[in-house]
Amino acid sequence: MTEPQDLLNELPVDEARAALFRCCGSRRWVAEMLARRPWPSTAALQGDAGAVWAAMGRDDILEAFAQHPRIGASEGDAWSRAEQSGTAGADAGTRRALREANDRYFDRFGYIFIVCATGKSAAEMLALVQQRLQNEPTRELAIAAAEQARITRLRLEKLAT
Repeated sequence: MTEPQDLLNELPVDEARAALFRCCGSRRWVAEMLARRPWPSTAALQGDAGAVWAAMGRDDILEAFAQHPRIGASEGDAWSRAEQSGTAGADAGTRRALREANDRYFDRFGYIFIVCATGKSAAEMLALVQQRLQNEPTRELAIAAAEQARITRLRLEKLAT
């Protein structure tokens, strides 16, 4: 089985750039990751991913957030739809409440609600967005950035599958 770092090490730079951007939609993060190639192991790849992400500024973070569809939205690539599959079987009331909470979140913070949705139900995501709406903006940005880091880590693992 090909490991994620092997795939990224072997790809031509433009293809590696596209693959990394699919994992995290910050151009600066992608550029800094490309500068760290090659990786000797998956652990090194994941370590660099976290370290580079931790050094990103607000604009870089918001750029990455902007690449995601809203939770519960029908658009997005196959990874996003699979990650958000917990919303697929939700009843109409839960889906509506999630859309409304997403709108309130965007109005409050200026970016979409970011959560690592893998394995979460629509009800769990609704509870999380409602809870996080109470956060102060600086705290919420840090929480959302940590969620983006989790999403990136999972997506890096998906590259080899």
